Amino acid sequence: MRENTTRSSVLPVAPTRGRLRPLGLDEVRITGGFWAERRHTNATATIGHCRDWMERVGWTGNFRAAAEGRIHRDRRGREFADSELYKLLEAMAWQSGTGTALDSDIATLTEVIAPAQEADGYLNTAYGRPGQQARYSDLEWGHELYCQGHLIQAGVAQTRARGEGELAKIARRAADHVCTTFGRGGIGGVCGHPEIETALVELARTTGEQRYLDQAALFLDRRGHRTLADIEFGRAYYQDDMPLREATVLRGHAVRALYLAAGAVDVAVETGDDALLAAVVRQWEATVARRTYLTGGMGSHHRDEAFGDDFVLPPDRAYSETCAGVASVMLSWRLLLATGDPRFADLAERTLFNVVATSRSADGRAFFYANTLHRRLRGAVPAAQVPSRRAESSLRAPWFAVSCCPTNVARTLAQLPAYLATADDHGVQVHQYADAEIATSLAGGHGVALRIRTDYPSGGTVTVRIGRSTDRPWTLSLRVPDWTAGDTAWLVDPDGRRRAVAPGTAGTTRVFRPGDEVRLELPVRPRWIHADPRVDAVRGTVAVQRGPLVYCAESVDLPDGHEVDAVRVDPSAEPEDGPDGAGATVVVPGELAVPGEPQDAAWPYRPLDRAPAPAVEPGAIGLGPYHSWANRGPTTMRVWLPTTEPRPKPTGPQPTATPQPKATPQPKATPQPTATEQQTKATRTHPKGTGR
Repeated sequence: MRENTTRSSVLPVAPTRGRLRPLGLDEVRITGGFWAERRHTNATATIGHCRDWMERVGWTGNFRAAAEGRIHRDRRGREFADSELYKLLEAMAWQSGTGTALDSDIATLTEVIAPAQEADGYLNTAYGRPGQQARYSDLEWGHELYCQGHLIQAGVAQTRARGEGELAKIARRAADHVCTTFGRGGIGGVCGHPEIETALVELARTTGEQRYLDQAALFLDRRGHRTLADIEFGRAYYQDDMPLREATVLRGHAVRALYLAAGAVDVAVETGDDALLAAVVRQWEATVARRTYLTGGMGSHHRDEAFGDDFVLPPDRAYSETCAGVASVMLSWRLLLATGDPRFADLAERTLFNVVATSRSADGRAFFYANTLHRRLRGAVPAAQVPSRRAESSLRAPWFAVSCCPTNVARTLAQLPAYLATADDHGVQVHQYADAEIATSLAGGHGVALRIRTDYPSGGTVTVRIGRSTDRPWTLSLRVPDWTAGDTAWLVDPDGRRRAVAPGTAGTTRVFRPGDEVRLELPVRPRWIHADPRVDAVRGTVAVQRGPLVYCAESVDLPDGHEVDAVRVDPSAEPEDGPDGAGATVVVPGELAVPGEPQDAAWPYRPLDRAPAPAVEPGAIGLGPYHSWANRGPTTMRVWLPTTEPRPKPTGPQPTATPQPKATPQPKATPQPTATEQQTKATRTHPKGTGR
């Protein structure tokens, strides 16, 4: 790996080595489009929403109770509730680094936290005081190091975005306590929930203190040697079943596994441990190939929030926790910086658009904890004033008893501009597409500036205009997403030369002049997606993807009396854009089973040749982006759609019902209303050609 000469300090991830150099929040600005809207809502709604809820449920008050000596009777929330305040502070810090004035909010919350820190730097409201369990007496479930890790990350964010303040000093005292307590000769254990590792590495990068990096590496070396107690889920639940270097795939609790892998990449990069980095890459490859949903979501077990076995990816039982999506983006970004391989940016894009963007409601004040791919029942509207259970409703909830996801989404959106682009000695690389402005320096201090204009993901044209350049040749590289495979993408150089480009990276090297434009034309269109046949849970179904966006059917778009499980689609004809032509709807040929009262039988199974053929209504079915589902009230939903494959010819007694003949699908036969995510009364096409 080459050394990075960091030119920006406003970086969520700041490796000193790696193939690519990240660009900071002072070098990249998102100016419009899909992500700008969500970042604006994050700053104006989500961050304040999280702050108000934490005050309401008492999690902020825990720090006051600790300082005043009444925590043993007045503490509220789970043992890890402290971490949510720290993640909120991190979100505020990064948001402040992009121009939103939140310094006074940070100062106010810091004043609440500071008196609860003990003289030796320990800070936790659930342990260590009279009437509570002793410090570090429950490493399996206590989350003390996890919480202090998020505190450290908040302090790092403040230092990098706004300069060292009181929050950063609190965080550093906590880090010193951790190193003293868990260093060589101290407690020889690890936390049941990895997170402290990435925090300590970033603090080492910020301060230059080797002890923080050494402690992170020590935690990684200890993991997998069965220092944590065995539990009903097994030690794999918290990745303590085998040394990290020996594992071949991510396993156990999905968020824990991904946080641990991210920390391992950080340590590998800073110590030059290529073998450790290679081990994480192998685990990532196996996990993406066998244990990842179409949306990029990870984790198929509800009971233990864990990865399932290879190819066990049931859509209706997808847990796909939002926090696991955030952690996946964290890992992908680190691997991209270390290796320069665009496949890591491909997964980050898929996860951002279909997990992170899905979790939060359009108004920024409600969230999915889990992200199912199939909702069978419409469910109920969550209570507005009471925290919800994690996955009990078909609608996003304003808050949860375990509310790790809202603050994780907030901090991710706050730092999102830093995930768009990188630089190296040869030029600039653009990995994620949004309206943006980029200004940085290349080798030798030569300044360059770019302006990106695009309607992505609705459209596939990305235009990069050079605003400032040097008199030396340099390379502008653009990622060609993996979803373009099978189609043709085009790159148009400033001189008008147009060339086909394959998935990966497309570059233009020249002496750029101000006003030069490079245009990437991506074939954004709806297409059928088939799963590996080993994903048994979706055999006999197909899904639709348009560019990076996964689509789904919702019952609110079907005629009265129909639910999504009545939908059958015909993959012999291609899906098409709806009448708006911008991806708000996709129209697919198919049919709906005619609704009626189900006829229960004493035994629900019968020979194939005696199966009744249901009456169906043929026509066109409208799908919408998965990230916008459930924004219009209770609904059923599914991503993987059964097909209209011909049924075997009956050989026994014929059923009394006569199947209707299958009509030729005509998706564009009737003009249909458009749909947008922001309109709660948006409509989509359904087989009868009328809107809701």
